[in-house]
Amino acid sequence: MNHYANLGGNSNVETYEIGATFIRVKFYGTNKLYTYSYNSAGMQNVEKAKDLAIRGQGLNSFIMRNMKYLYE
Repeated sequence: MNHYANLGGNSNVETYEIGATFIRVKFYGTNKLYTYSYNSAGMQNVEKAKDLAIRGQGLNSFIMRNMKYLYE
């Protein structure tokens, strides 16, 4: 897992892992890992989330707006 940079300073994302067809996210305050895959959340959403994770900004907001309950 990679530590999320949180450049905006107010994200609830702690760590993430990127795979070929998924992104796995751990939020602060929980031990659960949330896996958003092409099958569960759609390719476009997953690829955008991967990009935001690498950039270190906007991931939490994007997930809450577009993929909140679309985890496996």
